[in-house]
Amino acid sequence: MAPPLAAPRFHAALPRGLLLRPRKPLPTWRRAARPDDQDLYVDDDIGDGFSFSGGKYAEAEGPSKSDEWFAQGRMVKAHALYGNKEKAKDPFFGLTMGSGSQSSGDVFNWFCAEAGSSSNPTVLLIHGFPSQAYSYRNVLPVLADKYRCIAFDWLGFGFSDKPQPKYGFDYTLDEYTSALESLIDAVAPDKLSIVVQGYFAPIVVKYAKEHQDKLNHLILVNPPITDKHAKLPSTLACFSNFLLGEVFSQDPLRASDKALTSSGPYMMKEEDATVYRRPYLVSGASGFALNAITRAMEKDLKAYIESMRSILASDSWNTKTTICWGLRDRWLTYDGVEDFCDGLKHNVVQLPMAGHHAQEDRGEELGNIIKRILRG
Repeated sequence: MAPPLAAPRFHAALPRGLLLRPRKPLPTWRRAARPDDQDLYVDDDIGDGFSFSGGKYAEAEGPSKSDEWFAQGRMVKAHALYGNKEKAKDPFFGLTMGSGSQSSGDVFNWFCAEAGSSSNPTVLLIHGFPSQAYSYRNVLPVLADKYRCIAFDWLGFGFSDKPQPKYGFDYTLDEYTSALESLIDAVAPDKLSIVVQGYFAPIVVKYAKEHQDKLNHLILVNPPITDKHAKLPSTLACFSNFLLGEVFSQDPLRASDKALTSSGPYMMKEEDATVYRRPYLVSGASGFALNAITRAMEKDLKAYIESMRSILASDSWNTKTTICWGLRDRWLTYDGVEDFCDGLKHNVVQLPMAGHHAQEDRGEELGNIIKRILRG
């Protein structure tokens, strides 16, 4: 039996002398470069907002796998905040949240990890829901000899900004589509290929419909593409529950570990799990973003899937498209995927040993498949 997890300790931004729990001195961590050349440290706001602490999942002393990954990336500014610039408040008590739960300025910060020469063709690697750019860590080196590869964290995930809903970004699928356009304009103004996994695929296809002139190839990895895929699995749907959703999303085991491992056949190494778990340990903003995204998916996913099917089946769709499918996906059934692609120009590639997060389960294998697809 796993060691018990300490109860969540809720606290808002208060004067230092009034923190609800002792705050130990923070070590100096390696940093990623901000666009304005200021230092951005992983742990600048540890314990901000609502967070779990203590027990097996307490902060470890010294640099971690998460810090190493963070140091490999950089921050890119893209997509302006909407509305006023009021300080975000927590949805429970209406208390002003700490700086880690506030928007970083007039334009959002996105964490991007890159590999390969800038002179090579660009490939954008887009993670699914819920996940992080870290899931492509074993794909990046496979592609880096021939391509400039960029993996980024969506707003609300990983090391990217996590604005409190209603304070500059509401996490709707339409907003994500617009935000994606802003990011691509910032990191890949010329032609590119896109690889997208999971539930963010319909958003990417909507973007692609209006920008086919920019795309060389589109690769969809375990996308929700049939009518059976329009309902979120219970592991994710629980975050949309009234009140309980807010509680569940602040539990790093529910929000991170269970959400990632329940979708496929494999256990995750603890050192990798700590990277995914980290955002939910240091800031309540990650959990509140998860609530908002889940509710948006529950509301609009079916319509987005129908739109994606229509776009991919349209005579006006001329972008080379391949669907890669991990056959051990426990969230999305493979039934109906080949039927949809029959008669269309889209290829289907199976990964027999991969689950829903194919890039996490079989990263090197997926990287080689992507390379073959792009070469063809």
